[in-house]
Amino acid sequence: QVQLVQSGGGLVQAGGSLTLSCTASGSIFTFNRMAWFRQPQGNQRELVAEITRGGGQNYAESVKGRFTISRDHAANTAYLQMNNLKPEDTAVYYCNARPGDRIDYWGQGTQVTVSS
Repeated sequence: QVQLVQSGGGLVQAGGSLTLSCTASGSIFTFNRMAWFRQPQGNQRELVAEITRGGGQNYAESVKGRFTISRDHAANTAYLQMNNLKPEDTAVYYCNARPGDRIDYWGQGTQVTVSS
């Protein structure tokens, strides 16, 4: 069982920056993937960014060049640095961990609101 605790988020003006953190209850060193998803109100959850065990990164087209996913193995923590935020980035953001091939674990979610 993996527990994920998120921090960060909040209200920011368009053009601003926020950093989200996700700390796991154990080592993330061998996890196949750490990722961030978001769910705008009334819409489905969507992948924002992911980082694989080997360090490969993948981003949604809408956030490329603005968001950066990273991890700190020593701290068992993944981060999402969000720059040049836009109102359309407003959503609940969820941390995701996939230690193996099939089971996903989720953080509690955190609201990010970008005002215009």
